[in-house]
Amino acid sequence: MASSILIVEDEPSIAELIAVNLSHAGFLPIRAFQTDQASQLMKEVLPDLVVLDWMLPGKSGIQFAKELRSHERTKDIPIILLTARGEEMDKIAGLESGADDYITKPFSPKELVARIKAVLRRRAPQLADEIVQIHHLKLDPVSHRVTASNGATEVTLDLGPTEFRLLHFLMTHPERVHSRGQLLDKVWGDHVFVEERTVDVHIKRLRASLAPAECQNLIETVRGSGYRLTKNPVPA
Repeated sequence: MASSILIVEDEPSIAELIAVNLSHAGFLPIRAFQTDQASQLMKEVLPDLVVLDWMLPGKSGIQFAKELRSHERTKDIPIILLTARGEEMDKIAGLESGADDYITKPFSPKELVARIKAVLRRRAPQLADEIVQIHHLKLDPVSHRVTASNGATEVTLDLGPTEFRLLHFLMTHPERVHSRGQLLDKVWGDHVFVEERTVDVHIKRLRASLAPAECQNLIETVRGSGYRLTKNPVPA
């Protein structure tokens, strides 16, 4: 699934330039021309990253970035700030507002795409295209394949789409305990309203899919807290 990038930019030509280049790079661009419009869009579905202009009509990009960081639902969304201000103090102000990166106008669209990919790798590794490997389990998000090797033998595992996304998220955040609510937000999306017990069903299916490679013990239940993927599973 393509990562969604919300572009908050009031100059139509710049917004169009960014959107076209993001589409060519495999992202899903969403456009807003001011912060109020961006807020409305984010009430429905959260983007994976926000490209935010500093100088906007009404509320500035700096103010909007601070608002996003102050709310639980939006505090972890990566932000790249766009601005014509290139002074060191301006960059510091932008980063202190909560932006993850800062790029000055005029900019190269290729550089912006590279910055977006770098921020996503750092802040949301489950959205990147890199192969992930833990223990003898390997997941390739591009080919959508999960394999497990044991010596000279390699087994391809059959996972459903939800189990694949769930495994990808857990493998990119190993040794961290995630509650059912957190997994619903990160894997299903915060706009999807399903019961938390749905997570238990898919964890059970994921373990069953990993069983042929004897990797089911990678997924641990943490009583009263949720689930985690461990790098050091306890033998069955």
